[in-house]
Parts: sequence; C-alpha cells; structure tokens
Amino acid sequence: MVSMNTLVLGGNGFIGSHLVDKLLAEDHGVRVFDKYEEHYRKPLPGVDYRFGDFGNRGLLAEALEGVDTVFHLISTSLPKTSNDDPAFDVQSNVIETLFLLEQCVARKVKKLIFISSGGTIYGLPEKLPIAEDSPTNPECSYGITKLIIEKYLALYNHLHGLNYTILRPSNPYGSRQNPLGIQGAISVFLGKIARGEAIEVWGDGEVVRDYIFIDDLIEGIYKAAFSETTSKIFNLGSGSGRTLNEIVDVIRAVTMLKVNVMYTPKRSFDVPGNYLDISRANEQLGWIPSFSLEHGIANTWKFIQQII
Repeated sequence: MVSMNTLVLGGNGFIGSHLVDKLLAEDHGVRVFDKYEEHYRKPLPGVDYRFGDFGNRGLLAEALEGVDTVFHLISTSLPKTSNDDPAFDVQSNVIETLFLLEQCVARKVKKLIFISSGGTIYGLPEKLPIAEDSPTNPECSYGITKLIIEKYLALYNHLHGLNYTILRPSNPYGSRQNPLGIQGAISVFLGKIARGEAIEVWGDGEVVRDYIFIDDLIEGIYKAAFSETTSKIFNLGSGSGRTLNEIVDVIRAVTMLKVNVMYTPKRSFDVPGNYLDISRANEQLGWIPSFSLEHGIANTWKFIQQII
C-alpha cells in the first residue's frame, strides 16, 4: 500500500490514539490535531502533534497542509448531555466541520473518514439487527449533529468531488478508555470494581447493546479508509447484542471477583435494544470482528489494573 500523509483529528483520545498506533505500524505519515495531550501515554516519536481547539480555524487549516487522508474523530459533546445545549452542539460540531470540509476541498484532500455513531444515529430501531439503510431518528442532539455532518459529506462529494467514508461504530471499549468517565459501560464498570465500588445499572439490566473491542474497531476504520467501495456508510459492531447482566457475568468470570450490582430506576431515553448489522462491512471491506467479549474485557481489565 502507498504511504499516505494522514491527519487524525482527535488523535489523542481513546479511539484516536489506537488509530495512530495502527497508522504508524503501517508506515503512514501521522499528524495529530487535538486539544490535549494523551492522558495515559507520553507523546510518540514520529508523530507531528498540533494542539488547538477544533474551533481554532487558523490552526486547523495549518494542520491540513500536505495531508492526503483526514480522520475526523472530534466531537465536542456527549450523547447524555448534548440535549442540554443543542445550539453549542451545532455550532461547535456542525459549523466547524463545514469549515473543515471547505478546507479539505481547497487543499485537495484525497479522502475524509468520519466517525459517526452506530447507536444514536438510528434512535429506536424498527427491527434488529440495524442495517445502514434503516430509518434514522436520533433522540439526542449528539445523534442529530452526526447525521447532519453525514448529509453534508454527501453534499460536498456531489458538489466538489470530496471522497469520504462514514463509519457508524457501536459501543467501543478497551485500553485507554477513561474508567472515570460517563461513557463506556465496560470500562466504567471495571473501574468501579478496581476501586472496590458497586456497579450501577439502570433498570433491570436487560437493555441490549452492541460492544466492540477497540482492536476490531481500528481494523475496520483502517480497512474503510484505504479501500475503494461502492458504499459510503458502514456499521462497525460485534454483530450481536449483549444485556448489561451478561456483561456483568463476563466481568465476574474474567476478574474472579465478587461484583456488587446496584439496580436503579430505568432512564426514559434508553431504548430496549440496539445492535448492528455488519454484513456490509464484511462483504465490501472483508472485515469481521476477531476478538471475543471475554478477550476484550480481560485486556481492558489488565489496563485498568495498571492505572488504578
């Protein structure tokens, strides 16, 4: 494969840092644009780091100089809190992404890969598993802004020929995901266990979600970035759904510890089930998840024991 000059927007975050590792391993030039340094590692040799807010247009434009492929992983909001300030969500994500697209066209960037959302984009599914052509009815501002950006990517492709691929991942987990955050049930659960705290589960624990190990997700992103396909949108998930109670059972088996679970009232915005149909990625990218839930949780547990 020909070496590309790549820019990873959000390259110091959980997903971004693993993507940087993959790009370096495949001998691509790597530039990272992020607001902060990596939380769990020192800067890597061979990476061109640029620091700034996504809304700093001057710095962002400079970071795009000489770049062939752009990975857009930046989001300024979270699904749980995005409805608190939709105007900020639109301004900081949609408007600033439009500036990014304008710059990509002006600088003749070969391809932009956008990390969307496999959960919030679809909303309450009509049937499971959820395919890429399923109805999109987001129930939070986060999902709406992701969908708007997807539509603008299609428009810029139509108007200006900007090549792109959209990836809709399910719930990723693995090393370097913040166990103290409010996203990522598996990492948060393991963090609480490491600190000797009870796990908090909303409802009866029978909510079904799709969890993808970070190594599988990165392989899917990489294949999508450097493949020519007929489709522009791909789901990336495990291919099956797991209840929170099943997750807890696997965690008990992996950690061999007593896990205390505290069940709390169900939240109104939690859909009963969500898992993705990944057959398109399998057919067009030759991608399929390789790692079991047990392997992924064991790997994540090892990381969390090192940092807590």
